[in-house]
Amino acid sequence: MNVEVILREDVRHLGKAGALVKVRPGYARNFLLPQGLAYEATEGNKKRILAEQKARVARLAAEKGDAEAAAAGMKGVSVSFKAKAGEGNRLFGSITTQDIADGLKGRGVIVDRRKIELDHPIKELGTHTVAIRLHPEVHAEIQVVVEQE
Repeated sequence: MNVEVILREDVRHLGKAGALVKVRPGYARNFLLPQGLAYEATEGNKKRILAEQKARVARLAAEKGDAEAAAAGMKGVSVSFKAKAGEGNRLFGSITTQDIADGLKGRGVIVDRRKIELDHPIKELGTHTVAIRLHPEVHAEIQVVVEQE
């Protein structure tokens, strides 16, 4: 016997926010409802979820617009660092996402270091292209220039 719930947020392996799903009563009672991830599927709650969905869509559209404006402002931005290097242009230290975020902050662009997509710290001299995830659908690219100290 399953019960119907309406998801308030995206739940992995279950569904997206606003979806009407059937789950086991214990899962709903012990996890989804106490965590605030779902509502019971009553008529009043269905109307409430529709209103929340409209507000979420409007908020996401505004966030995407802000992210696109920020990405346009980052076009052509480059950050330079001076570092000591040894043989083969290998740095003694490394340039991390925090260093890049601080460098951007010095240029008046505030970006959370967690949004900077860097697979591994930069450990070589030269020019590196770094992606910044401003929104799930909006990415910007900047140039990071590392020069010999």
